[in-house]
Amino acid sequence: MYAAHPAYLSPGDTAWQIMAATLVGLQSIPGLAILYGGLVKKKWALNSAMMVFYAFSAVLITWMLAGFSIGFGEPVHLGPGILSNLFGMPHPVMDALDSIGQAHVPLLQGNMPDFVFPQSALIYFQFVFAAITPILLAGAVLGRMNFKAWMIFVPLWSALVYSVGAFMLWGGGWLAQLGAVDYSGGYVIHVAAGISGFVAAAVIGPRLYADRVDFPPNNLIMAMAGAGLLWLGWNGFNGGDPYFANQDMAAAVLNTNLATAASLLTWLFMDMAFLDRASMVGAINGMICGLVAITPAAGFLNGWGALILGIAAGMIPWITMNKIGPKTWLGKVDDTLGILHTHAVAGAVGGLLVGILGDPRMVLYFGVGKTADISVNGLLYGGGFGQLWHQFVALAVIVLFNAVMTFLILKIMALFMPLRMKDADLEIGDYAIHKEDPIPGVMGAPVENIAPNKPSWDGPDTIGPAATPHHSPAGTD
Repeated sequence: MYAAHPAYLSPGDTAWQIMAATLVGLQSIPGLAILYGGLVKKKWALNSAMMVFYAFSAVLITWMLAGFSIGFGEPVHLGPGILSNLFGMPHPVMDALDSIGQAHVPLLQGNMPDFVFPQSALIYFQFVFAAITPILLAGAVLGRMNFKAWMIFVPLWSALVYSVGAFMLWGGGWLAQLGAVDYSGGYVIHVAAGISGFVAAAVIGPRLYADRVDFPPNNLIMAMAGAGLLWLGWNGFNGGDPYFANQDMAAAVLNTNLATAASLLTWLFMDMAFLDRASMVGAINGMICGLVAITPAAGFLNGWGALILGIAAGMIPWITMNKIGPKTWLGKVDDTLGILHTHAVAGAVGGLLVGILGDPRMVLYFGVGKTADISVNGLLYGGGFGQLWHQFVALAVIVLFNAVMTFLILKIMALFMPLRMKDADLEIGDYAIHKEDPIPGVMGAPVENIAPNKPSWDGPDTIGPAATPHHSPAGTD
């Protein structure tokens, strides 16, 4: 007699976990590669897509060798209190038990139902989240980062920054023990990517002046295809994070789509009311903001909460991108696709609204006997300010940690290699870097009639003007 699988394993939950991970993977490959390739200027289409493909591959190797164990392993005890729950002990996850043994996260045992799929499913599911984060970060530095520097930066940032943030909130670390929640990565992924991308853009320096003032999307239909993969792939993003094919998974998927639709429409109406146009790029930005904002809250809100959050996600980042950013010091940093606004601001909005709109009737896991159900009780439902305060503390920690660590990594790297491409290569774009054309016979021709590069860039301490709202794919709307 034989058994098809060990007694602990649920075929349905295992299949959903792998399917959800695959949907998230499709958001990166090919989703964001297509989205970036369509949103950037034609001469940067190939380089932008290459940054995505490289990061996806490099993070997987890093994740298997050290990243997963840093984010979800046994904690390193550096001292009392917080110091004992900062990150996990790094080691590879390559042996047989890491493949077919029952999934487990040491600090979560007893605080949630036991996993009913193998550790390999958990490793792969969390990998696709780890991979998409530096890919999102890349949106802030497209059109000028040295590709060789990107190759070094990605594994360093993934292991030293992303994995630590994941441990603090998802691996049972000190922010989770404080009471902060992040359903599927509003803080761990999106605030981290937005803040780190903004810091990277400031340290590396701006694009050429000609690119900053004239950076039209080269293929909006292609960008729409990438955006569509991103939207529907998000069903796996938020639907996979209960770790079970349960009732809260279904609610999270529905809330994800509801909030995204509300945010897209809100951004569109803002464009029409204040910019007198209905912009496709604006619709994509609104879609992304809705997806990002619902991510930390997806399974904690009811439908009304998701609708309210979606409206806020379409309105607040629109204001910061179009009104506040250009008139403040934020506008002096050349954040190519506006990642600060669409990811950091939107993620912060969603994370904080969990503390207000969290509905205790939205049960993530049911308690047995005298064990209480697991849910979030927000301010609006009588939960007081406690959860909102925990969400604020977690936001502040993630912002500060990512900003400081990203700055330090890049400054140390700059001692050994240039972070920004040469101006001569920036003038040509893809062909100068990769010696390939995305459209053979078109991009390899000599560049003529290039707009004057003024003011010239004279080092990482000089930050050029941000792209004008009329031309920037991220700043138009």
